Amino acid sequence: MKLKRYLQVTKPGIIFGNLISTAGGFLLAARGHADLGLLLATVIGLSLVVASGCSLNNCIDRDIDCKMARTKNRVLVTGAMSFKAALMHGMLLGLAGFWTLWHWTNPLAFACALFGFVIYVGVYSLYMKRKSVYGTLVGSLSGAVPPVAGYCAVSGQFDMGAAILLLMFCLWQMPHSYAIAIFRFKDYEAANIPVLPVVKGISAAKQQIVLYILAFAAATVMLAFGGYAGYGYLAVACATSLWWLKMALSGYKSSTDDRAWARQVFFFSIITITALSVMMAVDFQIPELCCTPAPGSGVLAALSKLVA
Repeated sequence: MKLKRYLQVTKPGIIFGNLISTAGGFLLAARGHADLGLLLATVIGLSLVVASGCSLNNCIDRDIDCKMARTKNRVLVTGAMSFKAALMHGMLLGLAGFWTLWHWTNPLAFACALFGFVIYVGVYSLYMKRKSVYGTLVGSLSGAVPPVAGYCAVSGQFDMGAAILLLMFCLWQMPHSYAIAIFRFKDYEAANIPVLPVVKGISAAKQQIVLYILAFAAATVMLAFGGYAGYGYLAVACATSLWWLKMALSGYKSSTDDRAWARQVFFFSIITITALSVMMAVDFQIPELCCTPAPGSGVLAALSKLVA
């Protein structure tokens, strides 16, 4: 089916993951007073922009995708979709997404989306991914944009809350991506992509995973202690970060199967960021009223009062 090809080239899994983080950032900033029309415009606009970026990334990467087991069946590699069709599809999606954000959100949300798009397509996909071991770090900036754009669509300003979200999601991207590079080591090696495990070895990547998880854990609690989220969020942030760290440290055991271990770290990274996106959406508080997490704020507090 032709429609299926047009969907596959946009990488639906990535779109869905970014949709969750976008909604999390939006609802964190809305603090129980969400404008559903604005939420819909933000989610649709950003989803279209992400879909555009993924389509164009498929166009750019078609020469290396054929060398990797996990990407050799993509529609541009198999010939199920032409380069021209994918390129036009990506461009139209981008135009629709940016138009939606410009007309229905605010200039800051639009600017955030444009920044992420340029970094992902122009800097990461076209150059850094193929040329530098720091490509992952550069790519993490684009991956952190959706929740920040969702937040700014409501707040209309890039404040401390937006900065913490940017830091959190950038730091999360690193161990998440390094884990993929470890369990897909042969793929990256075959395609000559200079990711950390290939360039400096799996041991170096393991060390970086642990360090980035520690930094991520510190960033997640900043959202609570900065007065943006409550105790429920803080509990989930601590629990998931500590478990993720424990899992990462288990990679140093001599009996460890690196590929299996990396898969576990990768899958738990998705659980972690999804849980935090949900919790920041429901366990919010008003920073002007308090500088530390309070149990009397957010949806969780309201529910507890009803039960009492």
